[in-house]
Amino acid sequence: MRYEAPTSVEAAIELLASGKGNARALAGGTDVLVQMQLDVIEPELLVDIKNIAELRQIEKLDDGYHFGAAVTGVELMDHEDFCSTWPGVMDGVKLIGSLQVRGRATVAGNVCNASPAADSVPALIAAGAIATIAGPNGRRDIPVEDIGIGPGNTSLVTGEILVSFFLAKARPNSGGAYLRFTPRTEMDIAVVGVGIDLTLDDDGICTHARVALGAVAEKALLVEEAAATLIGTRVDEPALDNLAAAASAACRPIDDKRGTKEYRIEVAGVLARRAATTALNRAKSAGKK
Repeated sequence: MRYEAPTSVEAAIELLASGKGNARALAGGTDVLVQMQLDVIEPELLVDIKNIAELRQIEKLDDGYHFGAAVTGVELMDHEDFCSTWPGVMDGVKLIGSLQVRGRATVAGNVCNASPAADSVPALIAAGAIATIAGPNGRRDIPVEDIGIGPGNTSLVTGEILVSFFLAKARPNSGGAYLRFTPRTEMDIAVVGVGIDLTLDDDGICTHARVALGAVAEKALLVEEAAATLIGTRVDEPALDNLAAAASAACRPIDDKRGTKEYRIEVAGVLARRAATTALNRAKSAGKK
């Protein structure tokens, strides 16, 4: 196996393209190295992207926030303004493995590992995050919900790399939240995960919402039908009942040792109610600042 540590995106793309599908990008390594140890993958080339300056930045721009693919979970956690601006995204980031794992792991790695149960993904989808992908044919921007297409599979083609994420400037009176259910409190994989972002007008009416579900299908889902149950309401009990029903209806889970289909469908509705309540409270608090 060959190891390379390029210092530019262009050099990384050239290396990954030369690998003809048997190369892997290495950021934190908390997924790739484990998969290699378990003989799940046997790459001929590892391309370490941590030395690429563009991928190591967290930037507050006039129109939102931008952070690179090699930024670790802990680095985001230590960025006070990002955390206060996007608490729902950080709910997900803070659940990636343990604190020690987050010291190495990146959000980009969590996304590109393409686990349907990844914690950062529903939170990013709910927040409307856009990913910049670079490859031999140039750069393209896609919503995070379009990256994962199935367990372990992404829409990226040979030679492409996720460069960064962009989160547009948060709307006034907005709040987000991510919740998951796991059998254990730490170091476990979500049985169900729910991310919700919503915006209120000055009268407390929801004018915008996004709802995302994790671990209930072959990939994380953006559920527009669930978001529609909140828009035009005060996110009151009837709206939350409708949200729970819509979230459950969108699920298409599998049975496994960690939960039955019926259990996951029921929990999705329960978590959607709770996440929406947290997002609502955060939106109200944001309006008072």
